[in-house]
Amino acid sequence: MKTSPSAKSESIMSRLIAPCGMNCRLCRAYIRERNACPGCRGDDNLKSKTRARCWIKQCKMLKAADLKYCFDCGEYPCDRLIHLDTRYRTKYGMSMIDNLKNIKQVGIRDFIKQEMSRWTCPKCGEIICVHEQNCIICGYKRH
Repeated sequence: MKTSPSAKSESIMSRLIAPCGMNCRLCRAYIRERNACPGCRGDDNLKSKTRARCWIKQCKMLKAADLKYCFDCGEYPCDRLIHLDTRYRTKYGMSMIDNLKNIKQVGIRDFIKQEMSRWTCPKCGEIICVHEQNCIICGYKRH
């Protein structure tokens, strides 16, 4: 997978943390060179239809109460979030629910610092894609 220079060198910012706890900076769709996704909080017109229609991002509970993260919802964790969390735990070794617990506990700034430490490649210093086993820049095996 090729990365664009701007996506490759960009650090993790709070606008890249989705309501579900996904760190969009780690996502293959965000990193890719062609038709890159702007992140869950980005302009839906710049996204593929499947990403723009995300069930969690479009959640009526989040929108009605203008909530920033799912943990502020009375339905937390909902079935959709549990399903997403289970898939990411199993396939990628990352938990949306753990991310949300961490954000709530330490705040977004410290969460981002932890994410930078966790997802920065020790070999080349670039951010590692959660969807890949190896760093897409240097090939370092993350697990």
